[in-house]
Amino acid sequence: MSNRSRRQWAASLLAAAGIPLVVVAAVSLISGHSTDVSTDPAPRVAVIGNSPAARGGTLSAVIAADQKRLREFPTDGVTWAALSIPYIEQARITADPSYYAKAQGALERSFQVKPADNAEAMIGMGALANARHDFTAGRDWGEKARAIRPDTAAVYAVLTDSYTQLGQSRAATDAAQHMLDLQPGVSSLTRGSYDLELHGRVADARTALLQALDDATTPSDVAYCRYYLGELAFNSGQLDEAARQYQAGVTAGGQSPTLEQGLAKVAAARGNIDEALAGYQRLTQQLPLPQYIAEYAELLTVAGHADQAKAQLALLDAQQRLFAANGVADDLTAATTQADLGDPAQAVEHGRAEWNRRHMILAADALAWALHTDGHDAEALGYAEQAGATGYRNALFAYHRGMILKGLGRNAEAEQALSTALQINPSFSPLQAPRARAALAQLQAAR
Repeated sequence: MSNRSRRQWAASLLAAAGIPLVVVAAVSLISGHSTDVSTDPAPRVAVIGNSPAARGGTLSAVIAADQKRLREFPTDGVTWAALSIPYIEQARITADPSYYAKAQGALERSFQVKPADNAEAMIGMGALANARHDFTAGRDWGEKARAIRPDTAAVYAVLTDSYTQLGQSRAATDAAQHMLDLQPGVSSLTRGSYDLELHGRVADARTALLQALDDATTPSDVAYCRYYLGELAFNSGQLDEAARQYQAGVTAGGQSPTLEQGLAKVAAARGNIDEALAGYQRLTQQLPLPQYIAEYAELLTVAGHADQAKAQLALLDAQQRLFAANGVADDLTAATTQADLGDPAQAVEHGRAEWNRRHMILAADALAWALHTDGHDAEALGYAEQAGATGYRNALFAYHRGMILKGLGRNAEAEQALSTALQINPSFSPLQAPRARAALAQLQAAR
């Protein structure tokens, strides 16, 4: 599809609903594009830079090529900035946050050798800040880059990611539209689908992903599209379709742990607990990200393996400390995990910390649920309402709101919210979906 027809396609999709499309994309600093299959429990945050495919090899090959050039031309500020990008991606795919320090070192060196008008390094610093979940810093670096490079797509990718995560949707929309105009493609369509999903436009989100899949040419791009097609299906309770999409990503050669996570989720939703546990065990051994460890601990709890769940929670704490030591702020996972499996008071502490950093709907939901588990339903309801402000059709959000309303004695509203949760996705959580059904049955019996 040509750039012109992509723009026409996006415009026609937007006109159907009368609201702008937020396109969250990763584009290269120099050429090509990178699509990040984010393993962050928070929304998709793109890594900005040249993907290995776009630059002709694996991450290791790209790093080696950049390092070779820098030995020959140590004052090449653009290459120093470019080197930061595969380091950021290595951190993502290995769950080793020490690569962030390497990325920062490369960017600092870029500024040393090119102190003026270094938009490439500013873009890299923005990408690094976003990867560390410091979205305010990501925004600030993006705005600095925009001031000197207003027609560069990567600038608007950083700004879109930052503003989206900060909950500043109008600014995100403006940045995203600039990016789409400058460089439409797979990345734009896939990230655009996420914004459509956040606004409750699931069918349009799927259309965007299918268009992106049609444009995908590399196994990693195909895996990215297939994973999020699977996520849309799973979040809508369509387990067979979700499994088909995840498996199609594997078949296409996309060696992404997210596909393993998707298949394990489907197995758990179908009641195949042993299969799901085996999948999560492989996943967490390969990629011990906090999100995956938390999901594994939840599933172990459901399966009655309390000691193993406790061990995973200890590992989760260690990994979160490691990430924090390398500049990554992630109170979201801690808030939700403590609320479900740990200490409600700590959940509130983490939830408030996350909310203070960004007013995004996932942070609002996490704080609402933490407050509920700590017995503060009146305060929790306000955050639950903010979590639903965009129209996002999320079963877990609806369940949280329903339980908060139930705690406030607003039974009719609670019954409606719990029914909505189970209608959206009857298998939204192996831990919470059965609780939702039990609470709904209790409310119905008490009429």
